[in-house]
Amino acid sequence: MGIVKISDAMHASLRQASGALSRSVNAQAEHWLRIGMLAELNPTLSYAEICRMLVEAEAEGGTAADGAGEARAA
Repeated sequence: MGIVKISDAMHASLRQASGALSRSVNAQAEHWLRIGMLAELNPTLSYAEICRMLVEAEAEGGTAADGAGEARAA
């Protein structure tokens, strides 16, 4: 595990989102990082398609990051 420095404004946004979505601040940050990474690697996918990809990867016992460059639209 490492430490990532972020702005106070981003931290406040993380705290707000984590409270609303019942996640820890770290879990919310990881979620946003994962979504952002997959969006950059798969620019043609919508947010909903990326979320579907994450759910499918979880169901298969892996992580979407394992095959992020091989995403496919459903």
